[in-house]
Amino acid sequence: MTQARASGGAQGPGGGRLAVLGRAAVTWLRSLRGRTVALAAGATAVVAALVVAGVLFLGHDDRPPIPDTRARHYTETDACLLTGKDGITGSGAAVWQGMQDASLATHARVSWTQVSGEQSVGNARPFLNGMLQRSCDVVLAVGRPETAAASEAAPRQKKVAFVLVGGGRAGANTSTVAAGDGVRAGVAAAVERAVRERA
Repeated sequence: MTQARASGGAQGPGGGRLAVLGRAAVTWLRSLRGRTVALAAGATAVVAALVVAGVLFLGHDDRPPIPDTRARHYTETDACLLTGKDGITGSGAAVWQGMQDASLATHARVSWTQVSGEQSVGNARPFLNGMLQRSCDVVLAVGRPETAAASEAAPRQKKVAFVLVGGGRAGANTSTVAAGDGVRAGVAAAVERAVRERA
């Protein structure tokens, strides 16, 4: 015992402390069970993942993104088409093409709604009302029930321009486009005119 003390004392006060700390660390590691080691490893992995994610998200480039040159910037004007069961095929195809032509010229947004179910004026009204509630500025209608429903609504919707294709009568806020070969150009001209009047 005396010799052990003497040799320990020969290491000096710093060496003795290191030996004590080393033994304590070894004792602590031996006391840990497998589950505790797994939890510690899992916690370390989570902390490492959070650090990596933080570096990726916070180390972003402050320069503004380069805009896509192909993206079209639209105005706040909406032109909406009400069609029958065939949608934008058949008689609605040329009308839709004319609306797209007008959109290229005016940058108005264009959309279409198809009347499903019974093809009647009564059934077309709810579809038309939905378009008006969406704040359509220009409403086009193609098809007999659709143009009839739009003709009825036009006098009550004075801020909306109506374009009736193949039917109806012109009025204060209503214009007509005859059915036939010139539908696409006629629709484009009517929509452009209506959009510019509301700009």
